[in-house]
Formats: sequence, structure tokens, C-alpha cells
Amino acid sequence: MAGFDDISKKAQAFLNDGKVQDALKSEKAEGVSDGILDAVAKAADKATGGKHSDKIEQAKQQADKKIGNQ
Repeated sequence: MAGFDDISKKAQAFLNDGKVQDALKSEKAEGVSDGILDAVAKAADKATGGKHSDKIEQAKQQADKKIGNQ
């Protein structure tokens, strides 16, 4: 388990790095995350026959607030 703990600590340090945080909040990351969220929302809407469009849109908006920079 010592190896796993070491990898976990390195991953945590990497994610806490300012450059990594800046990249995750960049315009490019925002565009990618928006595209993914749109695709997932469309697939969910199609799968439910449009019966839950409002709830799907609300969930997409909430997720978008947590991801990217907008």
C-alpha cells in the first residue's frame, strides 16, 4: 500500500499545482466541458423522450457551474 499512498500524494500535489488549476479553468477547458455537458444532456433528453427536459437542463447548468470557468 505504500506505493499507492505515494502515487496518491503525487497526484494530489499535481492537481494542486497552480498551472494545472489554471489549465482546468481555461477557456479551452470550458469549451470542452460545455461540449461534453451538452452531449450528455441531449442523450439524456433523447433517452427520456423529452419528458424531463427542464430537469436535465437544470442539472446541466449546475454541473457547468462546478466545471470550467463560467
